[in-house]
Amino acid sequence: MRRPHYDASTAACTIPAGGTMLRKAFLTAVLTAAIVPLSVFAQSTPTVADAEKFVKDAETKLDDLGVKAQRAEWVAENFITDDTQEIAAEANEIANAEATNFAKQTIQFEKLQLPPELARKMLLLKLAAIAPSNPKDLSELTRVQASMAADYGKGKYCPTTGKHAGECLDITKIEHIMETSTDPDELKDLWIGWHKVGAPMRQRYARFVELSNNGAREMGWADTGAYWRAGYDMPPDQFSAELERLWQQMRPLYVSLHTYVRNQLVKKYGEQAVKDGMIRADLLGNPWAQEWGNIYPLVAPPTKHPQLDVTQILQDRKVDELGIVHYGENFFKSLGFPALPQTFWERSLFLKPKDRDVICHASAWDIDNKDDLRIKTCLQVRADDFVTVHHELGHNFYQRAYKAQSPLFENGANDGFHEAIGDTIALSITPEYLKQVGLIDTVPQQDDVALLLRQALDKVAFLPFGLLIDQWRWKVFNGQIKPEDYEKSWVQMREHYQGVYPPTDRTEADFDPGAKFHVPANVPYTRYFLARVLQFQFYRAMCKEAGFTGPLHQCSFYNNKKAGAKLDAMLEMGASKPWPEELKVLTGEDKMDAGAMLDYFAPLKKWLDEQNKGQQAGWTEQK
Repeated sequence: MRRPHYDASTAACTIPAGGTMLRKAFLTAVLTAAIVPLSVFAQSTPTVADAEKFVKDAETKLDDLGVKAQRAEWVAENFITDDTQEIAAEANEIANAEATNFAKQTIQFEKLQLPPELARKMLLLKLAAIAPSNPKDLSELTRVQASMAADYGKGKYCPTTGKHAGECLDITKIEHIMETSTDPDELKDLWIGWHKVGAPMRQRYARFVELSNNGAREMGWADTGAYWRAGYDMPPDQFSAELERLWQQMRPLYVSLHTYVRNQLVKKYGEQAVKDGMIRADLLGNPWAQEWGNIYPLVAPPTKHPQLDVTQILQDRKVDELGIVHYGENFFKSLGFPALPQTFWERSLFLKPKDRDVICHASAWDIDNKDDLRIKTCLQVRADDFVTVHHELGHNFYQRAYKAQSPLFENGANDGFHEAIGDTIALSITPEYLKQVGLIDTVPQQDDVALLLRQALDKVAFLPFGLLIDQWRWKVFNGQIKPEDYEKSWVQMREHYQGVYPPTDRTEADFDPGAKFHVPANVPYTRYFLARVLQFQFYRAMCKEAGFTGPLHQCSFYNNKKAGAKLDAMLEMGASKPWPEELKVLTGEDKMDAGAMLDYFAPLKKWLDEQNKGQQAGWTEQK
């Protein structure tokens, strides 16, 4: 079932209102009807015609459920109350049971030789959902998921000392403070305070893993992690090998960046910033150390040509939050895409409401799978949100590009594609682009190293974080990591991949994974790692199509209809073909390759290695 893109973790559909007894009777009837024994559908040898009818019926039903699901989920995330949480959980029982039922029925057609398009639809249907068939377990699973997501959305930290004593800070405010603070004590306190949100989820998460794995195994998958990896047009083990290949391509660039940043932070904070070559996680500009761009002023190279401050430019030009969204839309329009529908502006959530809790994590929605496009985010007038808007609108324009496809093909070639589109556009936010759209009057002389360092602090620094979250979860799902070792293994994997360590000792009473939205919300994360690779491949291909021949990082294809048409040719395919075929339409390549990213940052890599001469590269992991 299609879901909002960040993505939302659960599907939902509306159910009739009524008393407790009526509601329970209704749920029991629906769930019992949804989980039909396969023998009912296998009384005779199925034919290709049977398979065609089955898929058509499934598409019609799931498409209808999908629309209802999006509406219910939108309300649940925009009005977090006990009631909306309960409604979403009850609705998920119905929707997940229906999707799982269709997925299980695909087994009866596995021996048929199906036409390629029908075979692909059958595979996508099998991947549509997993859930335990036992109604009691399904009910528990959906409630556990809903409760963890709601706990994250309502999470706050109330400091008792310091300048924010007496305030109760949600994650948006904590992020904002950590963006600019250089007080190591304040940063440590905020890091510890926010990470407390995960601890109460720990036992529920272990139970969620157990229930989710039960559903996966009923479908023939080894575990939930194997099920996630099966959606990439290759066997799960082969996909894992592909990830490792890509990471090893990029790891030398990350190590060079890590070494340079570590040495600069020691100059600022002293030896408290490091341990065994690792960097203290709270000093990197956000609660998760996932991107480091906010600490650019602390690590910027000496230059006569300082970087443009996009936040200041937006504020000086009196661009408000809605204006930021218009800039994003206008970029896509310049490539030849039609304007967003009026309902987008009427129904989206752009600002954090003052009167209620909402899940502020940015997301893009396609409510009716046609034209009811929306974003939900709590925007601030700042450079990060300028990029975020382009990212989320990338989802929306992708969603509309494939709306003519049949329902099972109304999705991205893979989830990494969906995450990469908007970021590909954002790579074109160059000084030349800012002048073209009137945000600056002249293009100032730029220092390429400084520009690339600022980019790398987000794009390159994110790589190991983007990889480790699912590496941890996959080992949790397959049993390599036991519940009694959740925190220990999380800390070790952050050390292994990122070379960062927590600012205070952690114990198994903690559950730091729960302090990252995608874990309690059960949103797969490898898509973001893939998006970092794919966006540079897409970007290089579009720059080539636009006729650009200079250094890759200087390219902007704003207002180039030829490049836009090439992009649209891939987007409109949706999920109708295996992703290597769709990748080739835009790039001419049928393999993901980090080479474009390495080309983009080549001048920076050379400079970093010069700065790091005589310094220890990398770090020592704790045992």
